[in-house]
Amino acid sequence: MIHSISDFNWLSVIAAFIPYFLLGALWFTLLFKKQYIISLGKENHPEQKPAPIFIIGPAVCCLFITIATALLMHLLKIDSYQSAVEFAIIVGIGYLVANTMNIAINPNIPRPISYGLISGVYHLTGILMVCIILFAMQ
Repeated sequence: MIHSISDFNWLSVIAAFIPYFLLGALWFTLLFKKQYIISLGKENHPEQKPAPIFIIGPAVCCLFITIATALLMHLLKIDSYQSAVEFAIIVGIGYLVANTMNIAINPNIPRPISYGLISGVYHLTGILMVCIILFAMQ
């Protein structure tokens, strides 16, 4: 199964990874910045410049998600845009949103439902983009 990694288009992986990562930057610093800060209970804290791990970490995670998605789409022989979208919804809700909600439900996140929705919908939107780009470039 892993040997299939060499069989798919790595340019499509990069082309899908970049917008997924950039969407996160826009999502959490522009589109839903205030809601995200509130979900973390930091609305009364002074704004700080993020440490490099808060930029590099999500980039690495998005890259791994994109590579795994490309591998699964290749192995499952996704052969239409409809199948790519269906796959994205299954993976998005079944793994990314569910895992994000699970992570949010802990004592360190003061508003877990809000955090889970903001972050989960980001990942669902991102994986939809990834799957469409990967299919378009196969």
